This record gives sequence, structure tokens and C-alpha cells, in this order.
Amino acid sequence: MDKKVLKKRIAVAAKKISADTVIKNGKIIDVFNQEIIEADLAIVDGVFAGIGSFEGENIIDAEGKYIAPGFIDGHVHIESAMITPAEFANVVVPHGVTSIVADPHEIANVSGIDGVRFMIDASENIPLHVYFGIPSCVPATPFENAGAVLSAKDILPLYEHERVVSLGEVMDYPAVFHGDDAMLDKLVDAMAQNKVIDGHAAGVDQNGINVYMAAGIHSDHECTTAEQAKDRLERGMYLMLREGSASRDLQTLLHAVNEKNARRCLFVTDDKHLDDLIEEGSIDHNIRLTIEHGIDSITAIQMATINAAECFGLKNKGAIAPGYEADFLLLDNLDNVDIAEVFIKGESVARNGKCVTEHKSLVQPSRELVNSIRMKDMILDDLRIEHSSNEMANIISIVPNSIVTKHIVERVDVNNGLFQPNIKKDLLKMAVVERHNQTGNIGLGILRGLGLKSGAIASTIAHDSHNIVAAGTNDIDLLTAINGIKEISGGVVVVDKGSVVASIALPISGLISDEDYRTVNAGLHTLNDALLSIGFTGDFNPFITLSFMALPVIPEIKLTDLGLFNVQSFQHITVKVSETYAQKR
Repeated sequence: MDKKVLKKRIAVAAKKISADTVIKNGKIIDVFNQEIIEADLAIVDGVFAGIGSFEGENIIDAEGKYIAPGFIDGHVHIESAMITPAEFANVVVPHGVTSIVADPHEIANVSGIDGVRFMIDASENIPLHVYFGIPSCVPATPFENAGAVLSAKDILPLYEHERVVSLGEVMDYPAVFHGDDAMLDKLVDAMAQNKVIDGHAAGVDQNGINVYMAAGIHSDHECTTAEQAKDRLERGMYLMLREGSASRDLQTLLHAVNEKNARRCLFVTDDKHLDDLIEEGSIDHNIRLTIEHGIDSITAIQMATINAAECFGLKNKGAIAPGYEADFLLLDNLDNVDIAEVFIKGESVARNGKCVTEHKSLVQPSRELVNSIRMKDMILDDLRIEHSSNEMANIISIVPNSIVTKHIVERVDVNNGLFQPNIKKDLLKMAVVERHNQTGNIGLGILRGLGLKSGAIASTIAHDSHNIVAAGTNDIDLLTAINGIKEISGGVVVVDKGSVVASIALPISGLISDEDYRTVNAGLHTLNDALLSIGFTGDFNPFITLSFMALPVIPEIKLTDLGLFNVQSFQHITVKVSETYAQKR
């Protein structure tokens, strides 16, 4: 820190000189003592200098409003909103989010280090503090083909960036459990750089949490039950309470949270679509749900601010106190989290739900990032699933509003030795097509619960390797959807009767649009209308749900470009099931 800056800050705190800005008539939320303070608040050079009675060059009359620290999203994939970091800031800052810990895991799986550097560069000079966790598992597992492989040596130079605070979510639990050298190199490097190590403990039992904590992995956002939440808390983990678009776990997990353990809890959105961010909000939505659950409003705000800051070692974030950066909100109402105005480093950046000045992305993606669809041509025969009428089938069964699936076994419709989708039984054909290295790999499976009555949908958002994922009621529409993705260089499409009826192009690594958020949001609404036209009536987002059907680290059964994958046994399986196996189940 510059000595002149520090001297000035001390002089303001000592009341020797006037502050740059003084906020008067506000109710300061003290996240340390969980109290409300009525006093002046002095700001100098974007930092709080004192609480008490102060004079300043600029006076802000809070008019009795509550003054809260800016909200922090402790784990988020910007790519899941399908917009650039600048456009993401335009959306979430009016919702009170002033800092995020972003994990560019999605773009890394497509475009490697170039993708990560694009996200870091594109998040410079925007009205949002963007910190990064460096992707730890690219690819997520060895049971699929991604667009890149990142070793410990590859990611080590990224720790030099001042906004890199952690090693991102470690999702390859078997590699940790077995002490895999490549994984241990990443863990040791992160420790040597004094970086936090973020976890991903989906389906991991109590002993597995012991393993993670012993390995220095101290957080998890994959809990789905209160019992799992308690297991993590009692072993010293930070519990990340997730409310995203596909995974809406918050209200279930809140049953494990109380006044005694809340200081070890923080909020995350993980993967949240743009339309949900606009309509529901971000971390402000998590806070509202928590207050509705019955947890004290100041405790909920504490979870959204200082808890997240302490989890990631952000020493000057998360509180209204001297020495902390002046990222704060003016709230009209505490329980409803009505945000009147948002400030970052003491400057107003959003009022009444809109940014004061919207920022545009100034960083252009490289040619490699916008040419990410590299797949072999396909024909209808490539989509055949051979099956006989006397055989049982392994089926992926969707759990609405969850990324967890159920593994079911039953007979399916067969015609001329080939599986036939059945709309009445809600059994569709699913495909995962490798699109990074022209391998020609096509994983085929049977999916229950998507709810389409005709047509097909496809997307290049397919966690975590982001191959093309598609599901349909017939092969012609399924193939049309896959080829439609190729024609728009990545994105999302809806097909019916052999034609594309709606689409959104995501040319940056097949994940991110180069358009502004309003244009993308309008496109999402067009896609939703198209879904209605092909008979979807569910209470979940089918695109988000389908995107997680290819993630082989989330139980119980998924589909990769190499075929069906049993997450419980961590091995690939066939669609066909013998009668003996079916009887055992």
C-alpha cells in the first residue's frame, strides 16, 4: 500500500481531515456482533475509515435505510449465464452482488488455459470484483473427452494473478482418495501458494469428507440433504448453500443451519441461467429464502458477506468496518432485502434495479475460442440403439430441479431390434456427441422425465466436458438438432418436424454469447416458447437439466461421449441389462 494513501486514511479515522464521503442517517448492519448501529460512516479512497461522527466533502443521506455489506457469491460459473463477465456484472450488481468467486471450469474444459485467461482478462475494469478459483479437474474425469487437459504444471502460472484466490472445485474424489500423483501435485501447489482449495463432494460419505479435509479441501457446495450438511460442518468444512437453476438445495439444507453454526455457512449460485438471475436474483434470492425459512435476517446477511469473505481469505471484504473496502448496499427493507442502491469502493454503481452505467466487454475472444465445434459428420444410423424385446434397459431418470439422477431398469419399446422412444412413458433417446477433436464418439442412452411430446433439443452446454448433448422423440429431429448446433457454432436449439424452430448462438467456446444480456434473455424467452410448442409443461428448466445429464461425477447414472456411466461403481455400462442383473436390482 502507498504510504500517502495510508496516512490519509489514518488522518480521516482520527478526524484530522474530512472524509471523501460521509453517510449519515443510516442503520449500519454489524455482521460481527449481529447488531444495528446508528452512526455516521466515513469513506476515503474507496475504503471505510470510521464509524461514529464525521464530516466529509460529500454527504449521502441514507434516509433511515439499512447499510449492508455487498453480497458475495462464493462459487459461480459465469459461463452458465451464457454471457461475458461484463454483461454478468450488469445483471448481478443491481441485485447487490459486489464480489464473486468465479470458477472458469466450464470454458477451461473446452478451451483450456486460453479460455481461463479470456475470463480473467474480460473481468478487468468492470463494476464487479471477480476473484477466481483455478480449475482443478480438466477433464472432470478420465471417463469422457473434453477439449483440454490441464496439469498442475499448466495451471501453476495462473496463481500469480492477484485475483486468483483458490484452486477450484476438486471433483475427482477417487483421485484424492487414492493419492493420485497428478492430483496431489495440484493440491500441494495450491497450498504452497497459500490458496484456498475448494471442494465438490457429491455423494461423498462421512469418511470421504475426512479424506477431503485431510487433503486440505475445506468447502463443499454439493450437499443435497441436511444430514450431509451436518457431516460437513462437524468435520470443519465451510458449507456452501446452493440455490442455482438446476440445483435448488437451499431450503433443504437450511434445516441443518442454526445460530451456533451459521458462521461456517455461505451462499453460492454455482450454475444459474440468465433468465433466472434476472427474474429471481442472485445471492439476494438466497437471503430472502433463508429469512423466509425463519433464520434471523442479520444472520442471513452475515452468511452472504463476511462468511464468504473469510472462507476465501478476502480480508478487506464482507463488512461495514474501518479498513474494509466500501462495497455496500442501501436497503429499504431488511426482511425483503429491497435494494435501493449499490456502491462499490464508495461509488454508486446501481440504483433501483439498474446499473448506473452498463459496461460492455472490451476483450475479444481468440479465433480458437470461436471455432470450438470440431465434430465428424453424422447420419441417422449413428443414432441407433440396438435392443431386443426380451432385454431390460438401463435408464437415466431425471429428478426435477436436481442434478442427481436415478438409475432405473425396465423394459422399453423395441421395433426391428432398435429402441423406440415412447412419449406416453416419457422415455426419450439421448445422445452425447464429442465435438472437440473429431473422434466420432457418440454416447447413446435412454432418458426418462424430460417431458417432450415431440421434436428434440440440443446444446453445447453439457457439464463438464461440454460436448453436444441432445434428447429427442425421434431420430430425424435428434439429428437435425445436433446438426443445428454445428451450424450456429455452438449454442442451444429446439427442433420440431425436421426444422429448427428456435436457437441461441453461443460462439465463445460454445458456452457464451457475444451479445448483450437483454438480447440473450429475449432469445431464452423465445426458446421457452418453443419448448411449449413441443409439449414441455414441467416445473424445471429442461435445458439446464439436460446439461447435467452428461456429468459423470454426480450420482447415480449419466451419459458421456463414451457411453452410459454408473457413478456409483465409477464405470461405463451398456444400455442392455441381463435378466439376472435386473432381478438383483
